[in-house]
Amino acid sequence: MKEAYFQPGTIGPLSAHWLEKYARPRKAGLQPFRLQQAALLILDMQDYFLDPGSHAYVPSGPAILPVLGRAIHAFRSAERPVLATRHATSEKQPGRMGSWWSELLTPDHPQGGLHPGLDIEPDEIILKPQYDAFYQSRLESTLAAAGVEQLVIGGVMAHLCCETTARSAFVRGYEVFFLIDGTATYQADFHTGTLRNLAHGFAVCTTVEQLLGESA
Repeated sequence: MKEAYFQPGTIGPLSAHWLEKYARPRKAGLQPFRLQQAALLILDMQDYFLDPGSHAYVPSGPAILPVLGRAIHAFRSAERPVLATRHATSEKQPGRMGSWWSELLTPDHPQGGLHPGLDIEPDEIILKPQYDAFYQSRLESTLAAAGVEQLVIGGVMAHLCCETTARSAFVRGYEVFFLIDGTATYQADFHTGTLRNLAHGFAVCTTVEQLLGESA
């Protein structure tokens, strides 16, 4: 069952509660957030997931748009990369996506475009065919060209594409920061499961406010 656990009046208090539970682990080797070495990656904020008329609608998705907007503004102001993925799976090579889901989000799907409330330029969009944004995409080469060492992840869905990409970034050597209030999915349990997993060994779970307040 889908839940609108994030709404304008609940996203702040709930994110603060989750931040307290899944805050930065006390590890000696973890680096502080450094905006000048970071990129912002926003996953799959498409009409397919944000239109209430879509069967794939994420009820908490609209509530994270203003949060992501603040992050975008901060990164642009610092002249740091802002990137956004658009999920597009080919019917010719669906991989296992075709087995798990009743419908593929194909490149020409009428709801495949990014939500108009997200301020993203065309050259900032990266197409991806699977959960992992690094898989068969230009993401890794784009980050390497910009000298990125830290990756901040937001978007939908927290427990699928966002978590998978965070793990993949970790394996590739990036320091990963996962936005508690800048990600959303179908249920609060899915979201907290992702935060629990990532905080244990993959990423620093944080809010946009805390992240930007710590930026150096």
